[in-house]
Amino acid sequence: MSEKRRKRHSPEQIVKKLRDADAMLSAGKDQAVVLQTLEVSESTLERWRKQYG
Repeated sequence: MSEKRRKRHSPEQIVKKLRDADAMLSAGKDQAVVLQTLEVSESTLERWRKQYG
């Protein structure tokens, strides 16, 4: 049985992932693919957007 370990991201990593997500979404990738690529959940991405803009 494997469990995913929670990973803490630094503010720099979060900003980079948000930029990557925006770039992938504007390139026409599906949100599910973007979330899987960045290894975050939809709620995490939305929370980061509220906190980091």
